[in-house]
Amino acid sequence: MNLSTKAKITWCPGCPDFAILVAFRQVVEALCLEEKLKIENIVVGAGIGCHGKIVDYLNMNTFNSLHGRLIPALTGIKIGAPHCKVVGFTGDGDSFSEGLSHLVHGAQKNTDITLFLHNNQTFALTVGQATGTSPKGFKGGSTPFGSVDEPFVPLSMVLASGATFVARTYAIDIEGTKKIMKAAIEHKGFAFVEIIQPCITFFDTREHFKDLVYWIAENEYDTTNFDAATAFLGQENERVPLGIFYSIIKETFEEKI
Repeated sequence: MNLSTKAKITWCPGCPDFAILVAFRQVVEALCLEEKLKIENIVVGAGIGCHGKIVDYLNMNTFNSLHGRLIPALTGIKIGAPHCKVVGFTGDGDSFSEGLSHLVHGAQKNTDITLFLHNNQTFALTVGQATGTSPKGFKGGSTPFGSVDEPFVPLSMVLASGATFVARTYAIDIEGTKKIMKAAIEHKGFAFVEIIQPCITFFDTREHFKDLVYWIAENEYDTTNFDAATAFLGQENERVPLGIFYSIIKETFEEKI
């Protein structure tokens, strides 16, 4: 199965987006070989930003949305073609600045889509402005003296909004990312995965995260318990946990309508 295209990949050399692309291709190949998916029944959408280029490099049904409007587009695709597995790639600028309201309502409705958020904490495609997830003090084109805003916490916000699958991985860990991607795609309902994806050009956080990220144990707590997941994600933690933090099955938006 060849999921590559002839499009020239224009990410910066060494960008962790390459790792995300490789992981996703391998997961799709595995799911198709296991006959859990058919390639013709997969639709992949992306927003605007560096992450959005990924659809140019995937030989399958793909769609590019307007900036911040990915989730309504994916919702429409799922309603119109309920037999399809609908997957979206978005960025912190795309969904935590431009399209935040759509993200919240997508989670609230429990739309049956899988959303992978490339979180590099900056508007990298437009050369490094602050986004909703940029750390306080971030210096960029729009905040030359440092951002004064406290950043959104993606997982806590999406969990509180109603997502039924909430997870985090680190782009550079390809095998770990594949494991999380597979579980998210197989989930029925709104699945949200934050992928820590350092921007090596405008906000290189690789050294920062290298010793901070760690995988939680499978029995860390009951991941079907909303209060337990909320408490875990809300605690002060000098390190950055990776893994599946919450996963339950509930009626989806498409089933309700």
